Amino acid sequence: MSQHESKPQYDGRRDFDGKARLLLIAAIAAVIGALSTVTADLLLHAIRFFTNLFFFQTLSTAATSPADNTLGAWVIAVPVIGGLVIGLIARYGSEQIRGHGIPEAIEAILFKKSTMSPKVAVLKPVASGIAIGSGGPFGAEGPIIMTGGAIGSLIAQHFHLSGAERKALLVAGAVAGMTAVFGTPIAALLLAVELLLFELRPRSLAPVAVACAVAGFLRPLLIDSGPLFPMQTAVMPPLALGSCVIAGLLCGAMAWLLSTALYRVEDAFHKLPVHWMWWPAIGGLAVGIGGYFQPRALGVGYDVIGDLLSNHLAASALAALLLVKAVIWLIALGSGTSGGVLAPLLMLGAGLGALLGPYLPGGDPAIWPLVFMAATLGGMMRAPVMAVVFAFELTQDANALLPVLAAATVAYGFTVLTMHRSILTEKIARRGHHIFREYSIDPLERHSVAEVMSTKPISIDAEARVEDVLASHFGLHQQHRAYPVTRNGILVGMLDRTAIEARPATRKVGELYGVNPPLMALEAETCRTLATRLAVHQLERLPVVDGERRLVGIISRSDLVKPALALHDEEQERQTMRRFWPGKVT
Repeated sequence: MSQHESKPQYDGRRDFDGKARLLLIAAIAAVIGALSTVTADLLLHAIRFFTNLFFFQTLSTAATSPADNTLGAWVIAVPVIGGLVIGLIARYGSEQIRGHGIPEAIEAILFKKSTMSPKVAVLKPVASGIAIGSGGPFGAEGPIIMTGGAIGSLIAQHFHLSGAERKALLVAGAVAGMTAVFGTPIAALLLAVELLLFELRPRSLAPVAVACAVAGFLRPLLIDSGPLFPMQTAVMPPLALGSCVIAGLLCGAMAWLLSTALYRVEDAFHKLPVHWMWWPAIGGLAVGIGGYFQPRALGVGYDVIGDLLSNHLAASALAALLLVKAVIWLIALGSGTSGGVLAPLLMLGAGLGALLGPYLPGGDPAIWPLVFMAATLGGMMRAPVMAVVFAFELTQDANALLPVLAAATVAYGFTVLTMHRSILTEKIARRGHHIFREYSIDPLERHSVAEVMSTKPISIDAEARVEDVLASHFGLHQQHRAYPVTRNGILVGMLDRTAIEARPATRKVGELYGVNPPLMALEAETCRTLATRLAVHQLERLPVVDGERRLVGIISRSDLVKPALALHDEEQERQTMRRFWPGKVT
């Protein structure tokens, strides 16, 4: 080390906020993960029970398809009855059971301090079981995300936790339920990161990951093991990249069309001259009619998705099935009933891939249903990374990773450029809440107090008399509202005009303070910490001290603008930099 170099000093700052409470929250999340897994199993059994009850008039939880019913034209009445029951539950139980599930979870996280009611935890799975069991063309993932989130929130509310900790536990319950339904723990974790957490911090990521892991390990004990749709395709040649781009554009366009159509349908229901309680029954009528002509459009349709991925459906039958599925799904969901969006999107995306796959150049035609399925999901939900991993965990097909990544990214880019909001956030926006889903490291978090503070503070000696200080610091030429008071360089407190005006003129200002330490800032603290402290205590400025409480600077609200200015320069200033020789850049 040269004589001009000094040894770097460790200032105590960390890469992450390493509070020991993380262990407590992770332990609670593990319990929530187990409970959400059990709840997911109960929901799946409820769907099977109501399917058998409505379509086969038997009391059983055996796995059956509503497409195998022998009701004839009476099948039209089944979804109507289910819709009537859901309307009654929503009106006289809890209106929160209506909807997709994921938007309601996001709304609770951002605008309700991550609190949900016990009614939601009980009524949401019951209503969803009835909705899907009576033929509703929905998936189980939305309801279980809402129900698991309610379980996490309710447990969190029994502990002395902050809003951020409740959020972590709500999301932990939500994605643990998704893990249990699909067997996709990593995709569920990514769903949390891309859609629900609105941050990437250990305090939330670790508990959510723990819950997903617990659900993943417990799932084989209750539901099933292995991928839901196992398949294996060949490695794609370079020529397939163009086809992936086409697939992404088509899936992005379909996402735009479905999302736009859904909210047009919802607007139409709002214009009906009847109470919203009756809307699910009206939507059920459309489901029943569609199910009469295309029975395989009824229910969750995991068996149909499996057939699509295996290319077991003829093109003519497939086109009619997809058209009916899309129409009844849009009408039923727009009616405000209870059901998820993932399974229908998977079916519609896979169906489009099965129709167009034979005409796309490059590679194995069997791969296109999977590529289209993941691209539709990534574009519609604006979560491309989750969609890629979700497709892999559903199939365990590693050869499909690259084409799925390409198509999902294109679909994501298409919807980002053409849609103001996704199918999830549009519903929240219609309730008066705008959500900005981009997030990055807070510039206030990246900078320390020492980087932005004023290093030459004007201070007051503790031995100075009140009358002298009034004249020198609070007279006609007063520069600041408050000044730090020091004794031999050690901070005593902050002094403003209000605290000094009514004091005896000959009293020393240092005598105005007790033994309690004053509010202060440390050099190594982040600007974000200081911004919070100033806001909580409604202060304009704080003294900055070193480890021995010696005054080294002053930081004010105006200083906290400096990191934002640096961020502006980084993101908005465009420059061309050419290096002609070492040491000179123009």
